[in-house]
Amino acid sequence: MQEEKLEEAHKFKLWKSHLEANGLDIHEVQEVFTRRRYNGEVLFSVLMLDASLPEGDKIPPICFLKGEVVCILVCLIDKDTKEKYLLLVKQRRIAEGGFTYEHPAGMVDADKTPLEIAVQEVREETGIHIQANQLIDLSPEKRLFPSTGTSDEAMYLFALELEMSKAEIMAYHNQEQGTDYEYERITTHVLPFAEAHARISNTNGLLQNFLYLKACRDFDLMEKL
Repeated sequence: MQEEKLEEAHKFKLWKSHLEANGLDIHEVQEVFTRRRYNGEVLFSVLMLDASLPEGDKIPPICFLKGEVVCILVCLIDKDTKEKYLLLVKQRRIAEGGFTYEHPAGMVDADKTPLEIAVQEVREETGIHIQANQLIDLSPEKRLFPSTGTSDEAMYLFALELEMSKAEIMAYHNQEQGTDYEYERITTHVLPFAEAHARISNTNGLLQNFLYLKACRDFDLMEKL
């Protein structure tokens, strides 16, 4: 298996192109540490950047290179009562080492669009097979940055609405999902929207809930969060 060189990685070239487009003069990029996927592709990297701003100052040097990611809010709607449920994924995360409840998400690679990755992640993390035209774009034509001071990570936020019976909704609860080749250990959790919102601790997930409720104009539910 041949390892991808950092300077040849899609996410590195994308990050560098944005820096240059915004007028930065790049003197040196030092690769401190890089982790690669099972196929040798760059997953993320810690970099030290020596670059000057158009104003003449130096930009803070450290960057956690992660690239573009997608996050998909999956809302399951009871066809009889119209009650909304969120389908969350539960897994351990490095922030604290404990379990977190999140919306399905994944990283965008060089070969697929954010929409294509979103469809793939919904299938891999929830078992639901969908088409791209079923997704609602919650951040149209805009990349959102959860940590502008330390990372290039850029997010595309989507939502998915599926109407079904209560029994069909609950059939997605407590299912083991994820891919072995990415070492994912995921359990699905289906909860009423407000209860699910209270379980989420990452800021982009909370924001995504509000963006979805705004998009579908469900202000009554928004007031309950």
